[in-house]
Amino acid sequence: MNIGQAFKMAWRSICGKKGRSALTILSIFIGIAAVMTIVSTMEGMKAKTMEQFAAMGANRIEVSVYAYMYDEGGNPISKDYFAGLYRFCSGLKESIIGITPKGSSNATVVYGTKNSSTMEWKYDQQYNVVSGPPQIYYGSDQYSACNNLAIAKGRDLAWLDCEKYNQICVLGAQAARVFFGSANPVGQIMKVNGNNFEVVGVYGARVEPDTPSAYQTDNFMILPYTATRLLGDTAPTEFLVKAKDDASMKTAITEIGGYLSGVVDQSMGGYQVQKEGYWQDYQNQQLTMISLVLGGIAAISLLVGGIGIMNIMLVTVTERTREIGIRRSLGAQRSSIVAQFLIESGMLCGMGGIVGIIFGTIGSLALGKILFQMTIFPATWVTLAAFGLSVALGVLFGSYPAAKASKLQPVEALRAD
Repeated sequence: MNIGQAFKMAWRSICGKKGRSALTILSIFIGIAAVMTIVSTMEGMKAKTMEQFAAMGANRIEVSVYAYMYDEGGNPISKDYFAGLYRFCSGLKESIIGITPKGSSNATVVYGTKNSSTMEWKYDQQYNVVSGPPQIYYGSDQYSACNNLAIAKGRDLAWLDCEKYNQICVLGAQAARVFFGSANPVGQIMKVNGNNFEVVGVYGARVEPDTPSAYQTDNFMILPYTATRLLGDTAPTEFLVKAKDDASMKTAITEIGGYLSGVVDQSMGGYQVQKEGYWQDYQNQQLTMISLVLGGIAAISLLVGGIGIMNIMLVTVTERTREIGIRRSLGAQRSSIVAQFLIESGMLCGMGGIVGIIFGTIGSLALGKILFQMTIFPATWVTLAAFGLSVALGVLFGSYPAAKASKLQPVEALRAD
């Protein structure tokens, strides 16, 4: 018997027991669809996370300086390291584009009837939008260069704004929409903890407006870092440095580390200089681990389905014992008997895999739209792996029934009822 005949016989056997075959296929397709949906959704989550990171720019270095200093009353104080670090980095034009503090504030922002203290993070089902209060950041005149921002209206922060303690601010695109709607914010006065701050500019949007990503990426207000004194916040201890390219990062990290080693008293504090992406890589590893765990849980259904395949094939062997005896008595080799039953179990699982791939794709598209507002198609490798896994399950769990069938003695098989 050739391979073509084996496939024809397997197809006739599957079609002859439609109900049983459908239930067997169902047990496989549920597991395949679940694994595909979970893996594709986690890949979509990673893609969305990396999209937000990319919107903020690449080649960034995180610098943190900490010191244990106290005033006469025993209260902790922070030394302002930024001015010196700013001057130092300004002299490294060959490798550094800009530097800015990373400090933030919990101050209340008020404009007209809009008050950030009364804004809550919430999900609007009608408009499919996550809304919330803007985040206040302290920055230098190089904040936009470090965060991949461009001015859309008005002007950017200037060094004189920091030096002269000017009470001005620049809004992110989503923050401008939250407080001003479609009106032009430039020249308007906003109150920050009761202090007047003039809006001098608005940054362009880095992601699509009025989406969850926009509220996480562009919903912010930038104040000159010297406004920390006015709002009662401590001097920034964390800074962001933008290198020109990947090749310049190692040089910049070495130069900044050398500078800080000479200005930070190691007996009273310390410093760290590292590539920003290190925690992004860690987050991706965590997401991959979660994906594997969830995929493993979903794969349990595949194991159950595989056991079901073995059970069905054992029943099939019992039903076709006389047929096997006749074929063996006519000279059929054991290998041809094994091939026949392996092809049948592989076809059953392969059909379940195809149905599972279809439903897994639909599930990935649906969850992508609901959770991330993006279209998530399962990667090609996921689709091929899912189909290959389903066929492999059929071959694996069909091996024992096939071997049992091939070991039947012709005389005993012919005596079977």
